[in-house]
Amino acid sequence: MPHDASPRPPQPWTRKAFLRGMAAAGVAPLLPAVLPTAAAQAASDPSDFPLVRGGTAVELYVDAADDPAVIRAAGDLQADVERVSGVRPALRHTLPETAAAGLVLVGTLGASPVVDRLVAQGRLDVSRVKGRWEASVTQVVERPLPGVERALVIAGSDRRGSVYGIYDTSERIGVSPWYWWADVPVPHRDTVSVPAGPLKRYEPSVRYRGVFINDEQNLTTWSHRTQEPDKNIGPETYKRVFELLLRLKANYLWPAMHPYSDFFNKHRENPELADRYGIVVGSSHPEALLRNGVHEWEPWAQEHRGADGALPVYDYTVNPAVISDYWRARATQNASYESSWTIGMRGLHDSALETKYATTVPEKVAVMNDIIADQRRILAEEVGTAAEPQIFIPYKEVLELYNAGVQVPDDVTLIWPDDNHGNMRQLPNDAERRRAGGNGIYYHLSYWGRPKSYLWLDTTQLAKVWQELRRVYEHGVDRMWIFNVGDVKSIETGLSFSMDMAWDVDRWDADDVEGFLAEWAGRQFGRRYGREIAAVRSEYYRLAAERRPEFIDRGVFSVIHHGDEAGRRMAAYERLLERVRATGAKLPEAYRDAYFELVEYPAHGAYLMNLKYYWADRNALAVRQGRGAGTNRFADLVEAAHAEEAALTRRYNTEVAGGKWDGIVNPYPSQIPKAPGRPAVTRIARQETSGLGVAAEGNETGTDRPLSFSSYTRDRRFLDVFNTGFLPVDWSAEASRPWVLLSTAGGSVIEQTRVWVEIDWARLPEGAYDATVAVSGAGQRIEVPLRVVNDGERGRRRARGFVEAHGYVSIDAVHADHRVARGGARWRVVRGLGRRTGAMEAVPSTAAPVTADFAARAPELRYRVRFGGAGRFPVTVFRLPSLDERGHRRLALALDDQPATVLTGQAVATGNRGDAWARNVEDGVEKLTATLTVTEPGEHVLRLFMVDPGIAVDQIVVDTGGLPVSYLAPPESYHPVFNADPDRTPGW
Repeated sequence: MPHDASPRPPQPWTRKAFLRGMAAAGVAPLLPAVLPTAAAQAASDPSDFPLVRGGTAVELYVDAADDPAVIRAAGDLQADVERVSGVRPALRHTLPETAAAGLVLVGTLGASPVVDRLVAQGRLDVSRVKGRWEASVTQVVERPLPGVERALVIAGSDRRGSVYGIYDTSERIGVSPWYWWADVPVPHRDTVSVPAGPLKRYEPSVRYRGVFINDEQNLTTWSHRTQEPDKNIGPETYKRVFELLLRLKANYLWPAMHPYSDFFNKHRENPELADRYGIVVGSSHPEALLRNGVHEWEPWAQEHRGADGALPVYDYTVNPAVISDYWRARATQNASYESSWTIGMRGLHDSALETKYATTVPEKVAVMNDIIADQRRILAEEVGTAAEPQIFIPYKEVLELYNAGVQVPDDVTLIWPDDNHGNMRQLPNDAERRRAGGNGIYYHLSYWGRPKSYLWLDTTQLAKVWQELRRVYEHGVDRMWIFNVGDVKSIETGLSFSMDMAWDVDRWDADDVEGFLAEWAGRQFGRRYGREIAAVRSEYYRLAAERRPEFIDRGVFSVIHHGDEAGRRMAAYERLLERVRATGAKLPEAYRDAYFELVEYPAHGAYLMNLKYYWADRNALAVRQGRGAGTNRFADLVEAAHAEEAALTRRYNTEVAGGKWDGIVNPYPSQIPKAPGRPAVTRIARQETSGLGVAAEGNETGTDRPLSFSSYTRDRRFLDVFNTGFLPVDWSAEASRPWVLLSTAGGSVIEQTRVWVEIDWARLPEGAYDATVAVSGAGQRIEVPLRVVNDGERGRRRARGFVEAHGYVSIDAVHADHRVARGGARWRVVRGLGRRTGAMEAVPSTAAPVTADFAARAPELRYRVRFGGAGRFPVTVFRLPSLDERGHRRLALALDDQPATVLTGQAVATGNRGDAWARNVEDGVEKLTATLTVTEPGEHVLRLFMVDPGIAVDQIVVDTGGLPVSYLAPPESYHPVFNADPDRTPGW
C-alpha cells in the first residue's frame, strides 16, 4: 500500500508500496533481525497511529449492525494486536461515552452510520473505493467523534472490502497470513503503530479468487487426528481455511469432496460459517448445484427408487426428474448463502458424463443444453436473483461438447481448465470475451491423475504460473481464478503468489518473479534473509522444472553422458541443500519450524527422492558393468536415502511445531496413484575374488567412446575404476601425454573410484591430438582414448557466437545475440522459467499468428553460431509446453537467409499416458525437431521466428554428429559473452 502523507492522489495498492509504507512509518513486521529498537520507535513519525503504547491498547469499534463477516474479522484484529504486543484491546459495538485519545473505527460503507457520517462530512476520502468491489481505505481522522481525539478508520466498499482492510492492518503490524498454517512467528513489540494514511486497496484484478481443496487424503488424516476426531474435515478445520483465505485476500472455495472426506454440507455449520466469514462457496466440475455426488447421490437414490424398486442411475437421459429434484433440494437448502452455482453435468466423482440414450456428440450436446435449462429454472425458482455467480466448467469431455455447440447462457461465467499440469487448454475468443458472465480459469498447482500425479510438494515454477496467468488475463479472463491446492500444506508459496497475482496481475513482471520470492520470504523470515531464501527457492523450482520429484523414475537422467548428467543434477541439489542449511542456521530459533515447513523440507525431500533413484540407476549400471562390492554399495545408498526421506517426513509429522501437523505430509498416501516410492535394487552374493574394471564417460561399459576435450569448453571427463569382486585390488593410472591431468593416479579399491581427467591447456600447443589414459591392475591394462582439440586463446577471442564442440552446439534461448520486434510483437525474457536461468516468450499472447514472410513480419531471435564443418544437421528446439485446442502452437527456424522451417508443437491435451502430450508434461518441455543445412564451415546465424504468440523457448541444440542421447540438453556451448567460462562442475 502507498503511504500518502502528502495530498497527492492515492496510488493503487501493491505489496512493494505496502512495504514502503511500513518502512516509512518505522514499522518492520516479520523482520526479526531488524526490529526497531525502543529509541527508533520513539522517533517514529508523530502522525503514526498508535494501537498499543505504554501497555495500553486502543479500543476497536465496529457497529453491531455491520455484516457478521466484518464483526468477526475485527475480532481477529483484536487477537492480532495481542499476538504482537501481549495486550488485548477491547472490541466494542457501541461508541465510547467517555473521552478517548484514540479509537479504531471499522465499518462498511452504507452499513456503518459513523463511517458514513465521516464520508458525508468530507473527512474520509472514499474516492475509487465507494461503490467498488472489495475496495477499502484506511486513514487516520482527527476528532471523528465527540471526545475522541483521533481514529484509525478502516472502511470497506462492501463486507469483504472491510475484512481485507482489517487484515491489511494485521499484516502491517507484523502478523503473517501464514502465522498459523506455517507457524510463522509474530515478533513482539511493546509499541505498535501504523501509518496515518490514507492507504487504499482498490478493486482486485480478478473478482473471485479462491482454491479447490482436492485429493485431500493427507489433510483429512491430519484434520481427523488433530482438529476433529469425530469428523473428516469439519467446521473447526474450515474455520482455519476460511481465515487463511481471507488473510490472503481470497474470497472463494471449492471444498474437499473425496470419499475419505466429509462432504461440505454434511455439517450444516460449514455453509453457515462460510457465510459468516464472507467466503463464497462453490463446487467443482462434477458437483452441479453444490451437490457432492460421491456422498449424496446414493442416499438420495435409495430414497427415490423407481416404481419397480430399482435404484435410479445418475444419468439425465434416464432419470431427469429424480436428478432435477436432487439438485433442487440443495438449491433450496443453501439459497440464503452467498454461493457460486456450478451448472452442467459430469458423472459421479470426477467421471465422464453418462448418457445411455445419447450416444453421439450432437445428441450429448442436446442433453447438456436440456440440463442447463433445467438447472437455470431451479435456480430462478429457489434462489432468485441471488443465484450468482453461475459457472460452467468445460472440463475434459465437457470441453468437447462445449466446442461442439453447448449453449451456455450469456450471464454464466465460463471457467476454462488447464490440462491439469499448468498449461491452459484454450482461452476465450472474441465472442466469449464479450459475455456478460465473463470468463474464469481452473488451474492446478497440485494434481491427481494422468499421466502422473504431483501432490507432495509445491513444484510448479512460479515463473510458469506467472506466464500462464498473465496470458489468461490478457485474454480477458478476469471473473474467477480457482486454484487446485491439494492438501493446502506444502503449496504455501505457490498459493501466496497466485493470490497476489489474482489481486494485482500487474504487480510482478517477467523480470521480477524472484522479486516476489524475496519479498515474501523477507516478510516471513526477515528482510535480511529474503534474497537468499528467494535464491534457494528459485533453484528448487528450477530443478523441479527439469523433472518434478513426484515424476522421478528409473533411467530418466543419464549416468554416463555429459559428466554424469544425473550426478551433476545431484551435485546441484547438494549445493542447494547446503545453502538451505546455512541460511536456516542463521535464523532465530523461533523461526526454525516455519523454515522447515516452507523451505527446508521441500528442498531436502526433493533431494532425497532424486537421490535414491540416482543410486538405483548407478546400481543397475553396476550390474551391467559387472561390478562386485560396488553394486551392493549402491544398493545400500538407495536404502539409506529412502530411510532418510522417511525420517524427514516423520519429523514433519511428529516433531515440528510440537507435533501439530500429524499426518499432513505423506509422499505415498494410499489413495493416490503410485508415487515414485522406493526403487528396487540388485545385490550380488559376496565372492572372495577381485578384478579390475574400467568404464569411461560416454560408455555404458568399457572405453570405446573416446573422452572429448575442447579448449572452448575446457571440460572435465570421468572414468570409473572399479572392482569386479570383493577383495581389494591395487591399481594405477598413467597418461600418455604430460598435459593430461588426473585427479588420482592409483591406489587400492574395494568398490569403485571415480577419476577425473582434465587438460592443462597452458602446456598444450594448438591443434588436434589423441592421447590415452592407461589403467593397470590385477594383471590387466585398460586404455581409455582421448580426443583433444585446442584452438588456443586466439580462437576463443575470435569467436563471436556459440562455438561447436564435441559434435554439437547447445544454446540457452535467453542468450540471443539480437532480438528483432516486428508487427507489434516481440520476444521477451521470462526470468526463472524453464530448465536454466530463463526462457524466451513471444508476446503479447494476443498477437496475430504470422504464417508467411517471417523475415519481414515475425519477431525474431538471432544466434551467432560457428560450425566446424558442413552438412545437414538435426536441430532440436526445447519448447515449454503450452496449448491451444482451437489453434496451433508453432514457431519457425532458419539458418542465415535460407527458407524457414515451421515447427508445430502439441496443441491438444489428450489426457492419455505415454503419448506426446504426456511426455511433454512429464518432461516439462516439448522437443521440436528440424534439419539445418550448413553449406560451409564458419560463422552462421541461427534465426528463430514467432509463428503463434505465447510460445516460450528454453534451449536449442544442434547435433553435428557427436550428440549422445540424454534427458537434458548438453551443457551450454562456449560463447564469448554469455558463456565464456563454461560450467565444469563434476557429477558425483
